Amino acid sequence: MRVPVVVMRGGTSKGVFLNFENMPDNRLLWDDFLLDIMGSPDRRQIDGLGGANSLTSKVAIIKKSDLNDVDIEYTFAQISIANNLVDFKGNCGNISSAVGPYAIEQGLVQAIEPITTVRIFNTNTKKMIIAEVEVENGRVKTEGMCSIPGVPGTGSPIYLSFPNAEGAVTGKLFPTGNPIDVIQLPEGPISISIIDVANPLVFVNASDVGLTGSELPHEFTREKLLELEAIRSMAAEMCHFAAKEDATMKSPAVPKMTIIAPPMDYIDVTGIERKASDMDCRIRMMSMQEPHQALAISGAICTTAGAFLEDTILSESINVKQEVVRLGHPGGIMETKVNLIAGHISVIKVVRTARTILEGYVYTKKSYKIAEVSSQALA
Repeated sequence: MRVPVVVMRGGTSKGVFLNFENMPDNRLLWDDFLLDIMGSPDRRQIDGLGGANSLTSKVAIIKKSDLNDVDIEYTFAQISIANNLVDFKGNCGNISSAVGPYAIEQGLVQAIEPITTVRIFNTNTKKMIIAEVEVENGRVKTEGMCSIPGVPGTGSPIYLSFPNAEGAVTGKLFPTGNPIDVIQLPEGPISISIIDVANPLVFVNASDVGLTGSELPHEFTREKLLELEAIRSMAAEMCHFAAKEDATMKSPAVPKMTIIAPPMDYIDVTGIERKASDMDCRIRMMSMQEPHQALAISGAICTTAGAFLEDTILSESINVKQEVVRLGHPGGIMETKVNLIAGHISVIKVVRTARTILEGYVYTKKSYKIAEVSSQALA
């Protein structure tokens, strides 16, 4: 079976973009369909489009919307590499940055020069994302001088705004009702903060889990990753996503394990020395039980929101002095900007780049009955 696809890089992730019209009409077949396309389960994903890395095993399903004040409905899917699992629980901020360009290039949104604003409804989180995309001569502009850590070269800036992102998955800013929870580990109790803004994250202090906070992805041992996954699994149970014994299989993508530490000089993955004076904290995230090579956008949004909260473990590591928050991650330093109204965050904005890599067809191993055009939302 031949299915039209577009492969796009969005920020520091890469994914397969599918038009909703080309999805199976039976929603129960979506998992099998996406696993088929990506070549999972297989650690190499040799028989599909997946890149054998959680950052490249992602899918965006796009639909022109009939909803008021919405241009595009977008569903994100994290495809497990080694397991027979597709996770729809959360969103990917990096992949979100490619949704606007895709919609414009595919004719789902009219190109307006010099900036086309695309209003995106993410069905996973039931939240809006506003994308500002540069357009030139009726096409998405990809060349520019904007650079982001973790991506070689430069491109045209895409500004993403995340208004009212609290409670994206759980419906609560603090899913447990507490800014800080104490959990019991074999080594003793530690404090964690679970915060849900754009995506739910579970934050731990690096020193509490035997880390410095400056580790690069290749420096995490398998034993340490298992320890971190045990903490994440407890947090998943506290969020009512799955029992802690089943969390790795049933809720591998959320909450996302996030390690924070105060500013300190460190060497990033490219060999560049990052200075403590250029950051507000150090952050290391996990993605599908592996170290993230950079920083998830949803993670940056959640951390930024958390930086303005009191009585969480973030309060101990982040001392925000301005509306720009600087996050030191393995690939460099990411900046986010907040708009404050009466001391409260109204919008968090981040800049990304994105581009189309391939447009063509993928051949599935099985046949699926494709959906007819529907006026209903993806949710």
